[in-house]
Amino acid sequence: MSESVAQLEEHRAALTGHCYRMLGSVVDADDAVQETMVRAWRSLDKFDGRSSLRTWLYRIATNVCIDLRGDRARRARPIEEGPVGTVDDALETRPRTHWLEPVPDAHALPADIDAAERAMLRQSIRLAFVAALQHLPPKQRAALLLTEVLGWSAAEVADSLNTSVAAINSALQRARATLASRDLGDARPSLPEPQSALLDRYVNAFERYDVDALTALLHQDATLSMPPFTLWLRGHESIRAWLVGPGAGCRGSRLIPTAASGAPAFAQYRPAPEGGHRAWALIVLDVAGDRIVSMTSFLDTETLFPRFGLPLDLPA
Repeated sequence: MSESVAQLEEHRAALTGHCYRMLGSVVDADDAVQETMVRAWRSLDKFDGRSSLRTWLYRIATNVCIDLRGDRARRARPIEEGPVGTVDDALETRPRTHWLEPVPDAHALPADIDAAERAMLRQSIRLAFVAALQHLPPKQRAALLLTEVLGWSAAEVADSLNTSVAAINSALQRARATLASRDLGDARPSLPEPQSALLDRYVNAFERYDVDALTALLHQDATLSMPPFTLWLRGHESIRAWLVGPGAGCRGSRLIPTAASGAPAFAQYRPAPEGGHRAWALIVLDVAGDRIVSMTSFLDTETLFPRFGLPLDLPA
């Protein structure tokens, strides 16, 4: 029994990445993977070995996600919800279940893959890509991911989804057309050395709260968003006004590096009144060339930080 459980657990990261792409939420992905493991364990005696264990698990996970997705609204990002805002706009929120969530790279990328596959899978969990996937109906999304990300044939997908090859090819055609109309951002496969230096400058400027230096690292059309707030800002002037105005409470913050949704990320801790620092945001950056093109600060730290293995408090 323990050996069988261990065999299933070896595939947890791969399944988490797949379920995250399907659902757009690390919480929902964890739930889907757990349900996949339960279903797989109960049916393990029916596994006939005609496909690999990982392929069999992907089939179960895909159908679990389709079941979960059927009665839930798509996850979104603030930049897709409404027009660009200003620092004078009232702050409105939406519930956690409304927003796209980041996923820890460490939980969504299998350890037993080569560098090329890892780079490809990192691209497939980027926020922009997963947000675009949310505009596809669940079966279109599954067909696209199983073929484009996992390399399955149309026949294999049709068998997994209990439909015809013609239906899968039609679904793929519609899914690709939809994605072609979405902004997928910059799809770079790796983080070149100049970008690593850029991140060092970002941390230095943020922790010193040198707003001029911080703004200088941004692309002229960079965006700032802060789920669960619907407000999002674009451009140096608006972002700088936010940082010196409503966002000034971030002065004195500490940043701890991590990796989220295939991108550089930082756990932000703001000074706590009682001393030390308290979790404030998980900042996910989108970097292109030598500039930061977007900063997304996910403020639901009580949900996200434990999943990233991050403490909620830093001692003085």
